[in-house]
Amino acid sequence: MTTVMLVHGAWHRPNAWAKLETELHALGYGTHAPALPSAGEHPTAGMHDDAAVLAGELASIAGPVVLLGHSYGGIPITEAAAGAGNVERLIYLAAYMPEKGQSMYAIHGLPDPEDMSGLFPLINEPRTSLYGDLPEDEAEQAVSTLVNQTVRSFAEKVDAAAWLEIPSTYIVAEQDKAIPPALQEKMAAQAAEIRRLTSSHSPFLSQPAQLAALIDEIVRSA
Repeated sequence: MTTVMLVHGAWHRPNAWAKLETELHALGYGTHAPALPSAGEHPTAGMHDDAAVLAGELASIAGPVVLLGHSYGGIPITEAAAGAGNVERLIYLAAYMPEKGQSMYAIHGLPDPEDMSGLFPLINEPRTSLYGDLPEDEAEQAVSTLVNQTVRSFAEKVDAAAWLEIPSTYIVAEQDKAIPPALQEKMAAQAAEIRRLTSSHSPFLSQPAQLAALIDEIVRSA
């Protein structure tokens, strides 16, 4: 059985994946949703810590893995999958897809922060930017579960780009208000294939069945 490992974005926790996991289980997939240490109540970890956690989780899974990263999660999966023998495909879901030596700061063309300690502020208007196509009550619930995120996670640069060796698919969220679709398209050009969803930044909440079906199609067509 193929396991889909789901890697959450900044300010999120693994419970964000619950609806998508239910849909993937119905399609016959196993799922695994690890917690990144750079997000939490009092986090201090950086991107390399996140990647190390993911590498350890990958090593513990028997059988083939499809590794999906959402938003910030695309950065640590890019490093963690390098050298992992069981990852058959990388999926970048409205995600950062860095080249070797890039960080989130670098992808946005920003200088490295002078102080890498501390927390990165929550994105502006999270209800609109992260959950624009969710009903009001669901969006409010999602915003209420957001946690803190470290500056280090956004500033540390990846040591390897696994997508150079492992087949990759980029899913563009065409109505995204968090990562501009134009930036997504630029990163997606590096992937082996591009798919698109008419959704805002978090289709795992707004259209989990459609996203699960798309993941299934990507895996089956490989």
